[in-house]
Amino acid sequence: MLEMLSMDFMQNALVAALMVAVACGVMGTFVVVNRLMALSGGIAHASFGGVGLACFFGFSPMLGSLGFAMLCAMIMGVLTWQNRKQADTTIGVIWAAGMALGVILTDLTPGYGGDMMSFLFGSLLTVPTDLLYWMAALLVLILGTVVFNFRKFLAVSFDPEFARVRGIPVMAYYMLLIALIALTVVIAVQAVGMILVIALLTIPAYIAESYSKNLVQMMLIAVGISLVLVLAGLFLACELNFVVGPTIIACGVLLYVLNFAVKKLLKK
Repeated sequence: MLEMLSMDFMQNALVAALMVAVACGVMGTFVVVNRLMALSGGIAHASFGGVGLACFFGFSPMLGSLGFAMLCAMIMGVLTWQNRKQADTTIGVIWAAGMALGVILTDLTPGYGGDMMSFLFGSLLTVPTDLLYWMAALLVLILGTVVFNFRKFLAVSFDPEFARVRGIPVMAYYMLLIALIALTVVIAVQAVGMILVIALLTIPAYIAESYSKNLVQMMLIAVGISLVLVLAGLFLACELNFVVGPTIIACGVLLYVLNFAVKKLLKK
């Protein structure tokens, strides 16, 4: 393992894992508190349409994923805000359309069929250095926005009616929150892929919710749990020659089950 840590690809993987853990811990807290799991999953899957567009027209898949994720996030946000009862249907349609577009366009692009698995299930061990700069820039943007608007996000998340009375534009901050979730999805996809990203966003935050008294504590605990899961999954995958993304999520599911069992035993 020490020999592997001296290799560039492993060092890049560790840096990427750290950034993914921080982003998912912070924004996953908002996803759980606001019950935005379905919407986050829809953004993640729909963003594959951007990968298909990038492959077909010959530009960066990262840019394609980022642009398409933001577009779909804004559409989902507006439509679900206007009609909460039809939210699941709206998310499902955009989710399916994005995935279908991505699959069709990658299938029409020679040479990209085999790369589809890395987008769907992550490619943490093959993250290039230039992509790390993109991930770092997005992480700084996410953290800076959360810190600057934390009190407003807090009000909108827990008491939107009170926030509206205080003159806070609730819909605007709701849309900003969704935009940050879309950025987080783009970062996390590098580790666990589009199919499993919702698990990395929600499992650490779900566990952290049981042991925290306020939102800041929940974020810090979720970041710590995310970091443990990502690093444990990375090293286990390298030792056992498994795919990294599913291994990370398997560690998360195991931790969730253990946490659930411990809480049940403590209640008894």
